[in-house]
Amino acid sequence: MSNINALVAIMARLRDPEHGCPWDREQTLESIVPHTLEEAYEVAEAIARGDMAELRDELGDLLFQVVFYARIAEEQGDFGFDDVVEAICDKLVRRHPHVFGDAEIGDAEAQTAAWEAHKAREREARHGTGTLAGVARALPSLSRAAKLTRRAARVGFDWPELPPVFDKMQEELDELRHEVEQGIIDTERVEDEMGDVLFVAANLARKAGVDPETALRRANAKFERRFAAMEVLAAAEGLTLHELDLDRWEALWVRVKQGES
Repeated sequence: MSNINALVAIMARLRDPEHGCPWDREQTLESIVPHTLEEAYEVAEAIARGDMAELRDELGDLLFQVVFYARIAEEQGDFGFDDVVEAICDKLVRRHPHVFGDAEIGDAEAQTAAWEAHKAREREARHGTGTLAGVARALPSLSRAAKLTRRAARVGFDWPELPPVFDKMQEELDELRHEVEQGIIDTERVEDEMGDVLFVAANLARKAGVDPETALRRANAKFERRFAAMEVLAAAEGLTLHELDLDRWEALWVRVKQGES
């Protein structure tokens, strides 16, 4: 606790009206949200790379965000860091009656069902009875799409198997192609159809047991890696990127993929 107390004290000093940091003093709950999201993604990136030293540092940055929010809330008279810790401790104990109470749960699947039932009761008390109530709007869109469809699936609104989802994906792609191939492209309609494609893709990922945000993050990293390798190959032949035509790009792309395999 001494380290936590030191961190809380540092945060208080940074926010001191007279002697604190001008930037830290100017921040609000709303203004630091983008920084929190960035730190969370940097944690995920460190994990993906298996860099434990970086993960340690990024977790510290993420913890600092929590302390930052709590300090601002305390200054506003709402709650402090101790209240945040107390709330999560109470929640963990409440949601694990098989560990901290007398309830008996046979396996991980039963525990997941009990956990979700408990969360549903809490959501109902806080947000109302709607199935989709309480799904945070600030989530990344792909993650939110997967979560919305997961919630809907709990009450039976779901495809029983994967093949119909592929059919739905093809249907949405055909509709998108139709809009794009019109003589005059209606950007709003294309955006609408593109949204449908991405929503079905997120649903497909969920049905396949894959987190769509993680899948896209890995695809981005793969594209970056392969594109950089293509640049190296082109430079080794004394070529610049602008000198490559489509066929040459394709040939380099194939070479890179073959090299990886």
